[in-house]
Amino acid sequence: MSVAPYAVQTATARGRLHAEAESPSRSPWQRDRDRVLHSAGFRTLQYKTQVFVNHQGDFFRTRLTHSLEVAQIARSIARSLSVDEDLTETLALAHDLGHTPFGHAGEDALAAAMRDWGGFDHNTQTLRQVTKLERRYFDFDGLNLTWETLEGLIKHNGPVDHPTGYVARYADGLGLDLSSYASVEAQIAAMADDIAYHAHDLDDGMRAGLLDLADLADLPVVGAALALVRERAGGVAMSGDVAEETHLQDRMRHETIRRVINALAVDLTEQTRRNLAELAPRSADDVRAAAMPVVAYSPDMARDNGAIRTFLYARMYRHWRVNRMTRKARIAVESIFSILADDISLLPDGWRQEARATDAMGARRIVADYIAGMTDRFAMEEHRRLTDLSVAG
Repeated sequence: MSVAPYAVQTATARGRLHAEAESPSRSPWQRDRDRVLHSAGFRTLQYKTQVFVNHQGDFFRTRLTHSLEVAQIARSIARSLSVDEDLTETLALAHDLGHTPFGHAGEDALAAAMRDWGGFDHNTQTLRQVTKLERRYFDFDGLNLTWETLEGLIKHNGPVDHPTGYVARYADGLGLDLSSYASVEAQIAAMADDIAYHAHDLDDGMRAGLLDLADLADLPVVGAALALVRERAGGVAMSGDVAEETHLQDRMRHETIRRVINALAVDLTEQTRRNLAELAPRSADDVRAAAMPVVAYSPDMARDNGAIRTFLYARMYRHWRVNRMTRKARIAVESIFSILADDISLLPDGWRQEARATDAMGARRIVADYIAGMTDRFAMEEHRRLTDLSVAG
């Protein structure tokens, strides 16, 4: 598919840190996407928390299903804007590879534990995962992704004003300017993430009984979608059967959420077209050099989207049931880190040898890497193995 001049171009791709012969059948970013899909880090996302811990229900989103939804939305927007779909999809699939078990609760616990030892954040951990922790190839650690993919992973949220040491060193090695914006493709992936998690967190909140359709009536964008759905549902003949009423509520929830996704995606696409027309970029570098991101909501939608975010924080992310699970998750991660950092002889083979071969800061980074790679289920089991005398080590 031909792409617009402002898209990333295969003809000017900047290659990989470790030189490899290009694939005769795949573009550089198709190859990156395939490496992400086959990575160990990607597989673990199926058992990592989005909002609800994995064992709380089979139908709630996980980091894996979230990443797939982000990729679908991102690819559709990329196609509409005539930019590279494969690079956009790769960034959407890879953006959460650095997330810890138990979502942001796990990240907050690791960040606190590593505060005096170089810090921790999931974006840096994503870079560590794809450049160091994946060990699959004879010739290099990591996945040896392209410059454009690494740029997008590092800068998809915009210029990096205060990079961690690992990001700064890696960006310097790549010749990557951290003060500029990333490509259109990376910006699309970041905004698709916003669309996906707002929509599916509303959906999961209703599935979990934390929210009800009636709670959404006055919410911008969502309330308008719900009003259309209620009008449509009003014409559905009902027999009074409880099961039939439940199915109707399920349909109404789905119909509302899909309309919310569409409204956000359409507004984003239309406003981005206007931004691109005004900027008139002739290359991807013109997009990088812009004074502001080109992929954005209209001012009205940005305001409404902010209202959705505020609602979710107040009514869902800080719900007492979520708070209880968050608290337990933080205690578990804090405990695992404290025990292993205090006595690295308790680390499994491989991890233990690496920790012994470095200094105190390096050993704590290895413990953080070990914990960050855990699934929810493994972290719970590891916590029991380290703290419960009745469980074998």
